[in-house]
Amino acid sequence: MNQLASASQLRMSLLRWALFVVPVVMFLGYLSGTISGSTAENSWYQTLIKPEAQPPGWVFGVVWPTLYFLMGLAFAMILHARGAKDRNIAIGLFLAQFLVNLTWSPIFFGQHKIGTAFYIILAMIVMAVATTFVFGRVRKAAAWLMVPYLIWISFAAILNFQIDRLNPDAETLYVPAATSQIGSGS
Repeated sequence: MNQLASASQLRMSLLRWALFVVPVVMFLGYLSGTISGSTAENSWYQTLIKPEAQPPGWVFGVVWPTLYFLMGLAFAMILHARGAKDRNIAIGLFLAQFLVNLTWSPIFFGQHKIGTAFYIILAMIVMAVATTFVFGRVRKAAAWLMVPYLIWISFAAILNFQIDRLNPDAETLYVPAATSQIGSGS
């Protein structure tokens, strides 16, 4: 018996990583979006001029959870790859790009800084590409799980750029809160 762990034990170890990491990644992505109000119903966002390529709001609600799921699964595969060369670099790059990812929604939707959000998404792309390449040196399947994310954030960068160009005054745009005034009856 030359093995320290059987194939089934190794699969269970990956499953345990995935059962922990995937929900955490998905929850943090959800939390970042929710706290910053990143929905199609955001009143500030509704007032913006959107590019023709802008998908309907529901698409974002389907795509982002799917991407966070795939990213979490890829990250779990890397965490599971104990002893693999470049594993620690891959972990560090993933965490760095994920933190940058989590800042985009609060900057764009929360602070209305479309230009700043564009530079954040460019940094996110560079870091995600680096992460994907290093993931590929650790586990090829983990790198492939990152590809849909790379495609989507590249598309999102184009949308971000176009929204910035179509709305030069977006950062100063004031959208009053919805109020209901009930008279005193006198």
